[in-house]
Amino acid sequence: MVNFIAKYRKKLDICCMDFIQPLANEYAQKYSNCTPTYLLSLYEDTLASHEHAHLQSSWTQGGFLSFMSKLLQPQAILEIGSFTGFSAMCLAEGLAKNGELHTIEIREEDAKKAQLAFSVSPKGSQIKMHMGDAKQIIPSLNKKWDLVFIDADKTSYIDYYNLVLPALNENGILIVDNVLFHGEVLENTIQGKSAKAIQAFNDHVLQDQNTEQVMITMRDGLTLIRKKH
Repeated sequence: MVNFIAKYRKKLDICCMDFIQPLANEYAQKYSNCTPTYLLSLYEDTLASHEHAHLQSSWTQGGFLSFMSKLLQPQAILEIGSFTGFSAMCLAEGLAKNGELHTIEIREEDAKKAQLAFSVSPKGSQIKMHMGDAKQIIPSLNKKWDLVFIDADKTSYIDYYNLVLPALNENGILIVDNVLFHGEVLENTIQGKSAKAIQAFNDHVLQDQNTEQVMITMRDGLTLIRKKH
């Protein structure tokens, strides 16, 4: 397999601002094999051609999403922030036979790219694309979720959390991306609207007495959240 991290290292260093040791990321990728290999062309094309390529989940992170989905075998998955479709197709890997994945993207061009990508997915018929404002779309879906992945505008994370948590099944898992926000939340004085929003979200989740969570330092940080029984 092409070493695409090395191939696109310069672009990744510029746009991702990944503060985790690059060699550690490369080593983790080398010893991880859960990412569906048929997605490589989509992944590389986004890295090479999209002006906001840093918004795509990393290859190893995609494998993590696939792994979690296979463990849960969810009947219903919600993704907030489709981008070009890579993460949705990783999440779809573990869908139950009659399950559905609903993914929401506000940018029309990215939504169209994702919809085109879904056509080559073995689970493509089970992936439902919604284009528009997630805060308006989520209540209209009227579903209970087994797995939720939030990777959209950071200033709305608390809103998304409050919308999906009541609809999360008892054993469901909520996964939230970018909770370290390029390391900016580690600064003594947090600058920037998105970094401040992420810090506020992290505090909000920590103070929620109805949930428990674990934050992991994969790429830009992921938090896994579940309801307390």
